[in-house]
Amino acid sequence: VQLVESGGGLVQPGGSLRLSCEVSGFTLDYYAIGWFRQASGKEREGVSCINRINGSTYYTDSVKGRFTISRDNAKNTVYLQMDRLKPEDAAIYYCAATSRYGGSVYATSSYNSWGQGTQVTVSS
Repeated sequence: VQLVESGGGLVQPGGSLRLSCEVSGFTLDYYAIGWFRQASGKEREGVSCINRINGSTYYTDSVKGRFTISRDNAKNTVYLQMDRLKPEDAAIYYCAATSRYGGSVYATSSYNSWGQGTQVTVSS
């Protein structure tokens, strides 16, 4: 099981970025994928999740209406479209996978495989 994030970078406030999480060693049909972020000096927090099978999506309140999670099963890739970025969105963003059921989609303990992270910087 491997997850590789890409798409991070420097963007001005109000700008957009699209993060990608390419997975290998498993198919998205059987795994839920979550996006987490960790700002300097803060705990890792759950941002969004897309569930297996029905593709239901979840967003933490601070990103609702600005971020969109999606997946392309043919490419084994999950995306996080981030619009209207704010300085407080700056962090290292990680994607994670879980085959387990139950537990909060926003809890790190619910996931058993992680990517290496990609840096997002929001600054003018």
